[in-house]
Amino acid sequence: MTVRAPRFSSPAICVTAVLAVLLVLAGCSAAVPRATETDATPTATASPTLFAAGAVADYQLGGAYEPDAAVTVVVRDASEEPLAGAYSICYLNGFQSQPGESWPSELLLRDAEGDPVIDANWPDETLLDIRTAGNRDAIAARFAPLIEGCASAGFAAVEFDNLDSYARSAGVLEREQAVAMAMLFVQLGHSNGLAVAQKNSAEMLGEAASAIGFDFAIVEECDQYSECGDFTDFYGEAVIDIEYTDELRRPFSEVCADAATPRITMLRDRDLTPPGSAEYVFEHC
Repeated sequence: MTVRAPRFSSPAICVTAVLAVLLVLAGCSAAVPRATETDATPTATASPTLFAAGAVADYQLGGAYEPDAAVTVVVRDASEEPLAGAYSICYLNGFQSQPGESWPSELLLRDAEGDPVIDANWPDETLLDIRTAGNRDAIAARFAPLIEGCASAGFAAVEFDNLDSYARSAGVLEREQAVAMAMLFVQLGHSNGLAVAQKNSAEMLGEAASAIGFDFAIVEECDQYSECGDFTDFYGEAVIDIEYTDELRRPFSEVCADAATPRITMLRDRDLTPPGSAEYVFEHC
């Protein structure tokens, strides 16, 4: 499980020359782009199905449970079963190692001194080394059976967390490498019939997100970071927002009343605990 770490907020910016090449290959559209010749190129299927506008969603990464009766969209870890009868979204940590996972050392990012690059907010997670096409192919190959498993289990969509890891890599990773890795994840998701979410990373909105081919967005604390309008301007009503009780900047009723707030917005406790926990909170707009 990962919960949004402090990071910079910036508007969508112009892409670099590398991304421009990717955009040419992609035809500058929101369709699933073609990867470079050295990256894997799974075959995409028809456009996957999205959840209904204005649905009620629940974010259950702290453990699966039977949600409120109004809930029709649920995000659960890939190790859990989808919720029967709901639009279920499968969570995968796409850009960092998960606690307890075993990764080949060459796929774990190291700095100039040879030390692992660790997420400061999650010290048991090491950033994945996405700097080369060969590494990205190898990472995609490791995720391929997990993505297929999400589809086989009955999930309708998948989110790949920590798209913005490059911004926490002390300059070791570059934005364009994250774009190239995300393109492979989207192609793998689409080839298995899954919609794919952009997770956070407002700086990727615009040309980068279009080139990658995301279908919708899952964002944490867009009100706290004043980013809600950025996401809804780009994705319309296909945005799921999670606000957290420990960092609300105003009453949740005011968040819901704000025209910029996505219609699908919930309030959760930071650890996303299940009912029965003293910390458990779930409210929705």
